[in-house]
Amino acid sequence: MEERRYLTFALGKGRLAKKTLELFEQIGITCEEMKDQDTRRLIFVNEELKLRFFLAKGPDVPTYVEYGAADIGIVGKDTVLEERRNIYEVLDLGFGRCRMCICGPESAGELLRHHAQIRVATKYPHIAKDYFYNRKHQTVEIIKLNGSIELAPIVGLSEVICDIVETGSTLRENGLIVLEEVCPLSARMVVNQVSMKMENERITKLISDLKTVIKEQS
Repeated sequence: MEERRYLTFALGKGRLAKKTLELFEQIGITCEEMKDQDTRRLIFVNEELKLRFFLAKGPDVPTYVEYGAADIGIVGKDTVLEERRNIYEVLDLGFGRCRMCICGPESAGELLRHHAQIRVATKYPHIAKDYFYNRKHQTVEIIKLNGSIELAPIVGLSEVICDIVETGSTLRENGLIVLEEVCPLSARMVVNQVSMKMENERITKLISDLKTVIKEQS
């Protein structure tokens, strides 16, 4: 009998990985090595189930999956939209819920309503561009930032920002509000297109098992 190959998972580092492992444990997939906070290892293996896991920075997960270095990735919907890789998005895992929003001072609401030519600061230029150009048909200048996006309208770099909003407390503390909602976000499972064909049975069963658990929890 031909030996099964490893199924490889790329998990977004941090809370996402922790929540993913908790979910996986409910369908009998465990990886004890990953719970060791002090480990320096990069790849973790469950020999019994022929599974491998590695942690990656969120924006890199879709790249690993597209190129087949990982069969399956767990990553936020914001990253899926921003990275625009050739991968299958197969499941909403239901955790890490938040929203992508256009935010700014209350006065900026008028500029949005009148489709004024404004500057938008964001970590997500592709999402912002798609929203303003394709959905709102509003011409804007998009400024890519990597740090505290909320700073941009306060110091006059931009009129509004396009950013993830969880509770909105950071916005309120800085005198900003949600002006428009772009889309809801949560953790998603993505799959390499070739892996989906080659390992269809295993991946389909995994998706089905996860769907059952997610349904029970909702």
